[in-house]
Amino acid sequence: MKEDLVRPYGDTLNDGMVQLSFTLPVENGPRAKKAAEVYVAKLNFENISVVHAQKIAENFTYFVVFARAVPALDYSQVKVEEIQLEEMDFYEINKRIKKGLKRPLRVVGATIGSDAHTVGIDAIMNPKGYNQDYGLERYPQIEAVNMGAQVPGEALLEKAVEMEADAILISQTVTKNDSHVQNYEDFKELLKDRDLQDRFLLIMGGPGITHELSVKLGYDAGFGPGTLPSRVASFMVTKLLADQGLKVESA
Repeated sequence: MKEDLVRPYGDTLNDGMVQLSFTLPVENGPRAKKAAEVYVAKLNFENISVVHAQKIAENFTYFVVFARAVPALDYSQVKVEEIQLEEMDFYEINKRIKKGLKRPLRVVGATIGSDAHTVGIDAIMNPKGYNQDYGLERYPQIEAVNMGAQVPGEALLEKAVEMEADAILISQTVTKNDSHVQNYEDFKELLKDRDLQDRFLLIMGGPGITHELSVKLGYDAGFGPGTLPSRVASFMVTKLLADQGLKVESA
């Protein structure tokens, strides 16, 4: 196999073996298992084995299937927008802000629109943070304001202007009919209407959010699930210093 061609790994390199799980609206039994096998075959898999079938409700069966994927992927052709930053820890970030900006870094965050989820924005901003990584409110060199959930875009922008924020963090849960994307676009329009489109670092976050999407929508960065607060802080410091033409070495 060409070096850049890859397949899923199971027992041996590039053997193509994968595990699939799904539910079919059929009653569990031999016919249902055969239906699962036939369906997976239609997805272009070989060596199909239905290893688990369980009734989860009347006329609904959950399956686990092992199978071999046929296609190979040319990894050299895979391109993606990546966030460029220097990963720093809590102490280094504070040192960079103090030495480079010579003032606290100011950031305001919220979940906008009708989205009532706060887990993501809280994980990044609350002092306890996430996965043993301090949140932005814990940083002595960061002035962080978490406005919570269901915040109108206008109110978020007003707060950002009031506190002379450097960055605005917007968290959104992926919603039906991509209304989360519309919310992001509406906020950009709000900035444009007030001639503030270049005033703040704009950062997106939430399930299904990627840096690629953020670039497409005109934001500076997008962070998905599992992002550590220090990664967001590292990006803000790196970008702000770069935009000001400053390069501050580690203290």
